[in-house]
Amino acid sequence: MSPLRRFMDKWWPPQWLYLTYENQVLGGLDKESLPKHVAVLADGNRRWARMNAPGEPLVAGYRAGAAKLMEFVEWCDEADLQVITLWVLSTDNLSRSSDDELAPLLGVIDELVQELAATKRWRVQAVGALELLPDEMAASLRAASDSTAEIDGMHVNVAIAYGGRHELRDAVRSLLAERASQGASLEDVAQTLEIDQISEHLYTKGQPDPDLIIRTSGEQRLSGFLLWQSAHSEFYFCEALWPDFRRTDFLRALRAYTQRERRFGR
Repeated sequence: MSPLRRFMDKWWPPQWLYLTYENQVLGGLDKESLPKHVAVLADGNRRWARMNAPGEPLVAGYRAGAAKLMEFVEWCDEADLQVITLWVLSTDNLSRSSDDELAPLLGVIDELVQELAATKRWRVQAVGALELLPDEMAASLRAASDSTAEIDGMHVNVAIAYGGRHELRDAVRSLLAERASQGASLEDVAQTLEIDQISEHLYTKGQPDPDLIIRTSGEQRLSGFLLWQSAHSEFYFCEALWPDFRRTDFLRALRAYTQRERRFGR
């Protein structure tokens, strides 16, 4: 490759041009039409590591992905979103990953949650089957969540050890236990159960359902993410691997959302 081509690949288009374009897109968005809750499947970290850090442990991709998540949270705050949900570890990841890959990943995730909480700018909440995690990490995540419980800022859910089926199972278990403590029989629950009662026992109870779900890396499926909450969500799929996801891509996703007609099943 010629020196000129290397220079062009590295420096063109210049950052100021991207920034100008991004500010134009952001300024042109109808603020009243923006989503209140955006969820993201930050996919492609391992593939990014294999392509961009060959020979290095896959944790290089996880670290790059975590850095991008911090940027993403800032972008969402700039757009005045109310709630965001970041899916960083599925229950499938827990069962399929080898110990030498899982331990570094868990370390990166714990550091990410601590860094988000340490800003004291956002309400950070770890959501998922935390009991599946090592006890020390689960306690650390709960402490980080508790430390931001009173912060009146954007609500940041970090979905860890999360699976949609696990969430529905846990919601039903919680509901049954609650009704049993009130003296209701199983027959009573079966005859009176309503949809809203299940919603009140989800990990995200009390929060609006996601208006927009973004998935990176070219995959076009939910993989069990927010099964209950995504019934009327809009989806945006992006080819970029997560560490390569840009503010431009995010703003394009918001623009695409504002241009859609939401029917909510009607």
